[in-house]
Amino acid sequence: MIKIDGGYLESGGQIARTALALSTIIQKPFEISNIRKGRPQPGLKSQHLYCVKALQELCNAEAEGAELGSISLKYYPRKLVAKNLEIDIETAGSITLLLQSLLLPAMFASKPITISITGGTDTKWSMPFDYFNNVLLPQMQRFAKIEAKLLKRGYYPKGKGNIGIKISQKFRLNDFSSFEEFHNFLKQNIHPYGLTEQHHLMQIKGISHASKDLQDKNVAERQAESSKNILKLKYHVPINITIEYQDTLSTGSGITLWAIFSKNKEDIDENNPVRLGADSLGEQRKKAEIVGEEAAQNLINEIESKTPVDRHLADQILPFLALVGGRIKASEITNHCKTNIYAIEQFLGKIFEVDEENKLILSDKSIIK
Repeated sequence: MIKIDGGYLESGGQIARTALALSTIIQKPFEISNIRKGRPQPGLKSQHLYCVKALQELCNAEAEGAELGSISLKYYPRKLVAKNLEIDIETAGSITLLLQSLLLPAMFASKPITISITGGTDTKWSMPFDYFNNVLLPQMQRFAKIEAKLLKRGYYPKGKGNIGIKISQKFRLNDFSSFEEFHNFLKQNIHPYGLTEQHHLMQIKGISHASKDLQDKNVAERQAESSKNILKLKYHVPINITIEYQDTLSTGSGITLWAIFSKNKEDIDENNPVRLGADSLGEQRKKAEIVGEEAAQNLINEIESKTPVDRHLADQILPFLALVGGRIKASEITNHCKTNIYAIEQFLGKIFEVDEENKLILSDKSIIK
């Protein structure tokens, strides 16, 4: 039984989500204590419980302490199976945070899986769907073919947004006698990560969105125009920001931007695509122009870091870096990133080296616990 301190460093829910994903594919049980220690409302939230419930369907896992507010959890995975899933978080709980637990096991199941998730698509303290789809997913395609589609946006507090995902596996865990054998196969057959140089900025894309009740005020257009005006003063590349309005249960808006780079100014590197992302959410009494300005300035900060991995992608990509090795250079090694390193190494041993001065994270060897 792997013992994990859920109160390590940032003490958020990331440790639990990462542990659930890795436990499921490694097939080793774990016990986590001090879940979300120090938070105003410590313990498991509804979002975490849906992670557990979904994984129980994928591997018939047993769980002790899977209750709202529980500060400890024991999780016992069984053999991974392929099953289509329909999940309704019932609130504006983040869909992308739930996927941190669910997607990794689903990528290595025995046959294609479709997942429908209802919840929050654009919420605080989590990556918006557009960032997930356009910045994170390109880094995961080496493992599986993943197609994600936004069907409806869900803003806080009512949520009820919906996304659909289809995962077509390239590699199946059940084809191997052990995770260690599977892990070694991945390292030998998948190109390692080599995200250490930013290269040439080719274009900037984005999606500016809002609920239909804000259309008369041109909120999405104003967010986009504000971002574009700032970015075009600094970068002489094509800037294309799509405008989108949808019927939603709650009023909301936001904008996600991503910058695309290329090594030779012509072709995008499929093995190591360089995309930096940034976003900003609308709030009551927050002008649309400010939302657009925030997103643009956040993206500028990432581009000017001269690194190929933004501060949010750095911690999201770590489980995949752990599987195939390689190195990444990030704009910032955050406490969130260090927290995820801690969680991963509880299962895989000391596999990361962190050079904080040069903002490098390396994973070239592994020790299965």
